[in-house]
Formats: sequence, C-alpha cells, structure tokens
Amino acid sequence: MKVLVTGAGGQLGRALGPALRGHDVVAFEHAALDIADADAVTAAMRAHRPDVVVNAAAYNAVDRAESDRAAALRGNAEGPRVLARASREAGAAILHVSTDYVFDGEKGAPYHENDRPNPLSVYGQSKLAGEEAVRAANPRHFVVRTAWVYAHGGKNFPLTILDLAKKGPVRVVDDQRGSPTFAPHLAEAIARLLETEVFGTWHLAGSGEASWYELTTELFRLCGVNAAVTPVTTAEFPRPARRPRQASLVSIRQPPLALPPWREGLAAFVRGLPV
Repeated sequence: MKVLVTGAGGQLGRALGPALRGHDVVAFEHAALDIADADAVTAAMRAHRPDVVVNAAAYNAVDRAESDRAAALRGNAEGPRVLARASREAGAAILHVSTDYVFDGEKGAPYHENDRPNPLSVYGQSKLAGEEAVRAANPRHFVVRTAWVYAHGGKNFPLTILDLAKKGPVRVVDDQRGSPTFAPHLAEAIARLLETEVFGTWHLAGSGEASWYELTTELFRLCGVNAAVTPVTTAEFPRPARRPRQASLVSIRQPPLALPPWREGLAAFVRGLPV
C-alpha cells in the first residue's frame, strides 16, 4: 500500500514511519507541503498516486488559536478539506487525526464515537470543522480522535514537566482528566486501522484516564524524580483557551482497536529517554 503522510515532522508524523514499515511511504513535513495549498496538494497526489493519505498535520497552538482564529482554521479545517477533496479525486482514502478537545467535558464519563461534540475553544472548533470537512469531501475516510499525545521529541507535557522539575517544585492541574497517549502506540494502531476498510470515526488513545497531576506523579516515579508536585485547580492556572474537564476517550467500534493502558505508554516513553 502506498501511504502519503502529511505533518511528518511532528510527534505522530515521526512515529508513523516505523509503524508503516512494509508499506511504500511518502512523507511530507510542513515546509515541503502546505496542506492548505490546493495546487501543491494536487501536484503531490498526481506525482505519488497514494492509496491512502494520513493527515498528521495540524495547528496545535491551543492558546494562541484564541487570538489567531484564521490560522487555526487554515491549518485544522481548510487544510483537511483540501486533502480530502484531492484524495477523493485521486481515488485514495484519507485518515485524518482529530482531538478530544471537540468535546466539552461535561458528560461525566468517557466519550465514545457517537457522542455529540461541543468544543469550548477556537482550537476545538477548528478541529471539529476539519472533521466535518473530511467527512463531507471523501466518503472513504477515517477520522481518528486522540488525546494528550507525547513522544521523545517535540513539545509535549512530559518533556516540559521533567524540565521544570530540574528547577524546583512544580504545580500541576488536577481537575482536568483525559487519555494520555504515547505517539508510537497511536501510530501502530493507525497502521492496523489502515489495513481495514472500516471507515468512519474512531477513538484511539491510551486506555484509561488520568489527570495532569496523576500523569506527572507517575512520570516522576518512573524517572526517579524527587521534585515536589502540588495539585492545583484549573482556576488557579488560567489559560486563554478553555479545556474540557473530563474528556477521556473510549471506543465502541467493531472490531475493537484498543491502545495499551496509558501507564504502559508512559513506561515505554521513560525507557526511551536518554540516560
């Protein structure tokens, strides 16, 4: 199978390379392919003729999106629309990666694929618009929602909090809960999903749920970090964008395609850290 990957320079994009071993992969970082540039995308489709497009590109600056709505919509809605149209015209399927932030966190239980989205932030709104654009433009689509993704490179919570711990005690939000997801585990699940034609919306995230505080204490335990960790509320740590309080993800799709428990993902992440 020939797979065209966009956003190949990001955390998930880098993990997709090893996960898609055995397939013919063409990978584009943002500098090489702007997914909102229709002419460039069409040219890439004609040149490489993929069987499936995996869109791992996104505008992920959650707080900045509140003051730069146009950029968020371009990266998270218009870009996916362009990719979905071009992939359909090329006879290819598309897998588009979305987020738990399309939900408002008020359900009081984990969200499954049939739950109704209600994003709280511009970022979440832009990601929901991208989902809708992909569904409308290409019937052969996978929309994969995930959450709290991290890997050994790039900007992510575990790396940031480990760096902060070197400077002293840390304060971490304990009233937001989600599904921490190790990027290589997500990439492997995506690779398995691409082997099917079970199109539609999927939730693929680390199994179980945690708060940011619980994630931090487990990370420090695994790393042997002795820095003090103080739980705080969201109100004590204000940010421009509203976050859902409880947006962990589960799947009710068949056949099931579960990721390992989030603690296993975190342990794998720690094993791969430089000594």
